[in-house]
Amino acid sequence: MVLWFVILYLILSVGIGLFAATRVRNSKDFAVAGRSLPLAVVTATVFATWFGAEAVLGISATFVKEGLRGVVADPFGSSMCLMLAGLFFAPRLYRLNMLTVGDYYRYRYDRSIEVLCTLCIVASYLGWVAAQFKVLGLVLNVVTEGMVSQSVGIMIGAAIVLTYTTFGGMFSVAILDFVQISVIMGGLLYIASIVGEMAGGVQTVISHAAEVGKLDLFPPASITAWIPFIGAWMTMMLGSIPQQDVFQRITSAKNEQTAVRGSLLGAALYFAFCFVPMFLAYAATLIDPAKFGALLEQDSQLILPTLILEHTPLPAQIIFFGAVLSAVMSCSSATLLAPSVALSENVIRPMLSHVNDTEFLRLMRVVLLVFALVVLTIALWSDATIYKLVVNTYKVTLVAAFIPLVAGLYWKRATTQGALYAIIAGLTSWLALELLSQPTDVWPPQLIGFLMAGIGMVVGSLWPSQVGASKQINGHIDGE
Repeated sequence: MVLWFVILYLILSVGIGLFAATRVRNSKDFAVAGRSLPLAVVTATVFATWFGAEAVLGISATFVKEGLRGVVADPFGSSMCLMLAGLFFAPRLYRLNMLTVGDYYRYRYDRSIEVLCTLCIVASYLGWVAAQFKVLGLVLNVVTEGMVSQSVGIMIGAAIVLTYTTFGGMFSVAILDFVQISVIMGGLLYIASIVGEMAGGVQTVISHAAEVGKLDLFPPASITAWIPFIGAWMTMMLGSIPQQDVFQRITSAKNEQTAVRGSLLGAALYFAFCFVPMFLAYAATLIDPAKFGALLEQDSQLILPTLILEHTPLPAQIIFFGAVLSAVMSCSSATLLAPSVALSENVIRPMLSHVNDTEFLRLMRVVLLVFALVVLTIALWSDATIYKLVVNTYKVTLVAAFIPLVAGLYWKRATTQGALYAIIAGLTSWLALELLSQPTDVWPPQLIGFLMAGIGMVVGSLWPSQVGASKQINGHIDGE
């Protein structure tokens, strides 16, 4: 029964996505939904930015192992990212009426900065989308009781998401996000009420988690504990801001006010609902300590699916897997679309002469297909956990793309040379330390890279320019 409902849900999702595709008439519709989305849809699509594989299965498994301190990057850092994006970046970026965040780097600096930052942003999505595909494979493997292997499930899930995203673009993403958010929120709250009762009540679960230190967020008062903690928090909080999917969702709003409000409301919803899967996973360890304790050591990502299948009634199973599929599909479709649009607009299109809008729309769809195949390969071959795949993706944008973005928006003296120095200093220092650092090292490589990028921006901007002047005057973009 669960399997048939899952199949029906997947068919329905594809149908809705293809229906939304009828509204796509040009590249702007495909990339940013024609900048026409109302507040409710913007809120839903911002919420769905990260409420996918890692939120339902990755964060919950990590929390059971390491407590709140282990999930400081997500949801704490990611929620703060959406808050900061709404307050400090959405108003300024929305006014510029751009297709991608990569466009900003070209308008503010030059073509070289545009390409470098766009390539870093695109690379950051490889692990993220691979994590979503992994969960689709995991769900199909569980609901078929092993008849469909995780590898085959990954390929089936990727094909489904690719189908409606290729045709519908951001319209399909946004409409499905709006439909699926009700399934996610209602389903998880319903499951929490059932599982909480089985574990002895909500208060019992929370009290037990507090007693064993799982609710301790801040590390001990020592520099060796706080520096890695800050590095983990900053990775998603700041490294996620120059992301195309965040930019795409915000700039798809019908006006600037809607963009800001939708970002803030989506951030609040995301933060609140990330605690529901954490509660469910921890409750499982109280319901059957022996079984789930062993599963925690073998494959912690299976805790929630196993709990639902073995300890809840059929309606709860149907709702849970519907909610998981909703979360993963809404997240994976957007994160497939975002890098494909950025790569097409900021790297490939300028190399092609006289490309009209119809041809550019076709180009974005082809790039999306190629990117999906690359990510599918990573999902099939990578042994990394879902949570690690997601968190590690934002290191490259933290060290390379964040400083040029924030300096360009808020520092009038930022120059193209400063942006170039920031990218080079951030990337080289981070990569060198990633290769040389040991697990016991106090300073996270991405934190050093971030600091070096900041120094590079200041030095490069104040040093006599050798690569061209800034294009921005008083916070606005001027012509050459």
